[in-house]
Amino acid sequence: MGSCEKENIFMKSAGPIIVGAGPSGIAVAACLKENGIPSLVLERSDCIASLWQYKTYDRLKLHLPKQFCELPLFGYPKNFPKYPSKKQFVSYMEAYASHFEIKPKFNQSVSSAEFDSESRVWRVCTQDSVYESRWLVVATGENAEAVVPEIQGIERFEGVVRHTSEYKSGCEFREQRVLVVGCGNSGMEVSLDLCSYNASPFMVVRNSVHVLPREMFGLTTFGIAMALLKWLPLRVVDRLILFMANLTLGNTDKLGLRRPKTGPLELKNATGKTPVLDTGALSLIKSGSIKVVEQGVREVTRNGAKFMDGQEIAFDSIVLATGYKSNVPFWLKGSDFFTDDGMPKTPFPHGWKGENGLYTVGFTRRGLLGTTCDALKIAKEVTRQWRPVNGDSKLEFRSK
Repeated sequence: MGSCEKENIFMKSAGPIIVGAGPSGIAVAACLKENGIPSLVLERSDCIASLWQYKTYDRLKLHLPKQFCELPLFGYPKNFPKYPSKKQFVSYMEAYASHFEIKPKFNQSVSSAEFDSESRVWRVCTQDSVYESRWLVVATGENAEAVVPEIQGIERFEGVVRHTSEYKSGCEFREQRVLVVGCGNSGMEVSLDLCSYNASPFMVVRNSVHVLPREMFGLTTFGIAMALLKWLPLRVVDRLILFMANLTLGNTDKLGLRRPKTGPLELKNATGKTPVLDTGALSLIKSGSIKVVEQGVREVTRNGAKFMDGQEIAFDSIVLATGYKSNVPFWLKGSDFFTDDGMPKTPFPHGWKGENGLYTVGFTRRGLLGTTCDALKIAKEVTRQWRPVNGDSKLEFRSK
């Protein structure tokens, strides 16, 4: 096994090493702490939940009711609304970490992690340190890196190009014509936000998409689905949800938003593709404030874009609502537990456990409910194996 370059600090952790201080990593650390097991949380940024703090837009709220987005062992404050805001969710995360006395090591960017078969430990290397433990928890999640597509000619566009990870609000794009590439939850909400600043968003919809109302008949759509799944097969629930969605929203195909042939819940389970929960964008599509472009972008020009059907439209700015991806393949070495896309090869609910003390959390494609499920399993499994070694973690210094 190769050694890390420029190593100068060696640290052996009595408990698991957790890579990532987002909701998933903090949840595992809390569940371990509850069982009396220490852990070492490594975070490349300077704060917990850095994706939420630095790479989300200002108007973001939880898409699901808060009871479906709680981390284990610690609920939201009672005065929080049904759909907490970005700021409220971050404050919840900070309170959660404080409650369980979780103190990650910040500014630790993991360059490699590999199992040493001779010493039977995981060796994790960052820019200035080497860490070892019997257990490694991969908690960097499904959304570690922005997906930026290659679009012909985009380098010569004279306006602003932003990925949604850099988008904060439509203030920067006031009264502009903005091309929004992508029609998922981010694309829809960014388009809605742009309209608040008198911008004119043109939203590219290349693929089919399920748009559902966030609530139906006074009840949350997700809550209805979860209740029905206790009694009915998934495909039956999908048909019922789509029937009610069509009554509420009308036929979205007529708006250029073609529904997939597979139902929303089945599609989510199979591919991870999340249905769009409408928070107001659909009414603006109906009114024409948000324009749907059903053709893919063939080429970006200096002042606009050409589409597959030959039409050319001028734009002032471009927002890429093209999602995120896992970064696990870049740093986890010598393991075939993950696919080339950085997702566990074994599907939910069995994708949380690998070999040689390797665990994963935050890769279920089921949001924070999946995180809670996996965090509790990991803590139970590590607790079963737990043998205290030399008390708490210790630091040793090694010369270069």
